[in-house]
Order: sequence, then C-alpha cells, then structure tokens
Amino acid sequence: MELQEAKLKYIQTWGSLATNWGVNKTMAQVHALLLVSTKPLSAEDIMETLQISRGNVNMNVRALIDWGIVQKEFVVGERKEFFIAIKDIWELFKQIAKERKKREIEPVIKVLNELQDIKDDSEEGKEFKKVLADLSKVTTTVNNILEKSIKADEHWLLSNFTKMVKK
Repeated sequence: MELQEAKLKYIQTWGSLATNWGVNKTMAQVHALLLVSTKPLSAEDIMETLQISRGNVNMNVRALIDWGIVQKEFVVGERKEFFIAIKDIWELFKQIAKERKKREIEPVIKVLNELQDIKDDSEEGKEFKKVLADLSKVTTTVNNILEKSIKADEHWLLSNFTKMVKK
C-alpha cells in the first residue's frame, strides 16, 4: 500500500470510529489529517484533501482549536492561516480527557451536588437519594481517575492500568 493511500484510509477509519465516541465524523477526519501531516495545512489544503467545503473546514478547525488539540501556525511569507495538530499522542489523550472532564463530568457532579438537599423521607424519596448517591460516587470516581490521568505521565498511568487489569 502506498503512503498516500494508507493516510487516506487512516483518515476515513478515524472519522468513522470517532462517531462511536460521539465525535463529528468530519471533525475527526480533519484532526486525523492534521495529525499525519508533516507540515501545517491551510483551509484550502484540508478542503482539497477531504473534499469538504470551506465552511465545514472552518467550523471543524475552530472546534478542534477549542478542544486544545489543534493550533494556528504562522508560515513565513503566507497570509493564509495554517493549522497543526498536537503530535504527542500522550498529550493529546490528556487534553481530550481534560476537556471531556470539564464538559461532561463536572456539570453532572454539579447537578448531583445540587440535588443532595432533597427533603423527602418517603420510600420513593429514599430510593431517589440512593440512586443519586450511587451515581455521585461513580461520577466522582471517574472524575478523580481523569484528574490523575491528566496530571500523570505516560508510564505511571500505563503501569497502574496494567496492575488493575491483572487483578
């Protein structure tokens, strides 16, 4: 398989896989393209390679910048904007974990904390409080794991994960 063919297959596969994680397919493809590119790419480069519109490129690149996994890159002598992806896969993982924690886990914890003050001692009230307490425990545990992952280095997490799996 030729390199360009392999890159395109990777980009298509990454885009399809990302939809299983709730990520927009085109956004994942743009990210995959930037990840395997050896040089910064302009919106035109991305449009041409992925056969998508300028608006689609701009919207997805902005979202990737908001996630902190793509950055603008200045290219001497060029007026166009160019973009690069974080290439360090461990840093990429940590940045995505940080954003998911902030966008998904922390809001749930906030709501669960607000719901702790329910004043109802009926059976239904007690059952509801138990469900909230269990959900809060799991969510807090996930939050703590993500926090440790974000702060950890690659070897610490991998060795601890390996220990967990072996148990």
